[in-house]
Amino acid sequence: MDFFKGTERMMTMDDGVWLRHANPWSGWTRMLTCLPLLVLAIWSRVWIGTWALIPVALAILWIWVNPRAFPPPARLDSWMSKGVLGERIFLNHRAEVADHHRRAAIVLSLLSLPGFVVMVWGLYALWWEGAVFGTILMALPKIWFVDRMVWIYEDWVREGRSVPGLESRDV
Repeated sequence: MDFFKGTERMMTMDDGVWLRHANPWSGWTRMLTCLPLLVLAIWSRVWIGTWALIPVALAILWIWVNPRAFPPPARLDSWMSKGVLGERIFLNHRAEVADHHRRAAIVLSLLSLPGFVVMVWGLYALWWEGAVFGTILMALPKIWFVDRMVWIYEDWVREGRSVPGLESRDV
């Protein structure tokens, strides 16, 4: 199964949700809050035991709600908007995206794995430094990934191609 398409399916992202997610407020709040909130919610088992399932569920709910929580942006020229739209292009037209972009996206996704391992170990072993450091190690390649998606978006638009879900909108 394709990891990238699987995560899109799990999030039930359609054209309207993608457009709302292209709002910079959605992209930035997702990047800055979703993973840290989930880590904190899992860590809360230290303080509240099995009641931690409630903040974990709320964090997962926020991860799902976030792309839907903001209106479509008035403009699509911000770095984050381009990154979100570039990800949409990458997911829907990967075979048409330049090889160097596809390779970079895979490498950047793989670069998040060491951070994931450290974060999970930190959460399991109650090693807060590991949980925090792992979260940061996961986030840095993700920011670089978004930047690569901006590049994909800009190449796509420069070629005069329409962005999926925005065919009727001026990008």
